[in-house]
Amino acid sequence: MADPVAVEDRDGVRWVVLDRPERRNAIDLELQTALGDALVAAATDEAVDAIVVAGRGPAFSAGGDLSRFADADPRSFRGSSHDLTATIGLVERIEKPVVAAIGGVATGAGLQLALACDLRIASTDARFMWREGHLGLLPAHGGIARLVAMVGLGPARDLVLGGGDVDAARAHQLGLVTAVVDPAELESAVTEAVERILRRGAQAYAAAKRVLGIVVADVHRGQLAETLGQSLLVTTEEHRDRLDAARRRR
Repeated sequence: MADPVAVEDRDGVRWVVLDRPERRNAIDLELQTALGDALVAAATDEAVDAIVVAGRGPAFSAGGDLSRFADADPRSFRGSSHDLTATIGLVERIEKPVVAAIGGVATGAGLQLALACDLRIASTDARFMWREGHLGLLPAHGGIARLVAMVGLGPARDLVLGGGDVDAARAHQLGLVTAVVDPAELESAVTEAVERILRRGAQAYAAAKRVLGIVVADVHRGQLAETLGQSLLVTTEEHRDRLDAARRRR
């Protein structure tokens, strides 16, 4: 089986690409492990000045693979959920620019991965979805805490509780994405954004990123609450029924 994450270096910029297009880049344990390894390697490679996270095919990422919810034991689920939260959190701890190139659907853990990046450039066909309620769950891995910190409590309530989908233009208005471009221009727009970032001092950028992380420190406490809530919901009959229905549709 092909590597679930492809890595390409372009003039000091490492592109880390989720590469399971036939599964809409859904994050299973194999992809999660490969993603974590790729991020750590990029963070520690002195030849890498910046990182771009992207998805191959028609989706950035459709979130956590449904197989992740097969084990309904709360303790086991909390451990698995914590590991995925930590992988996504790597993005915020890397003291280098990390930019998301978002095309197509971003939902669930895939959406949290995008929101953890320093900047997010989206194509006009990007869609941002909060669909956890359809599975009898709630957003985790920073899906509520990071969202509130980014757009404020009111809009976050509308997105999480309203359950609607958001197109690229609306996401830009809310502050979820930095810019919106034509799909054919996504890679060049991301490259230009990275070039602008790299004109500033690397140490100054790293320090500013760390300070911003301190300012939103409540996100980490929120993530703990999300994991506790999620681990209880996976044991409910409502979740099991909705998960079975989703599997039948697949």
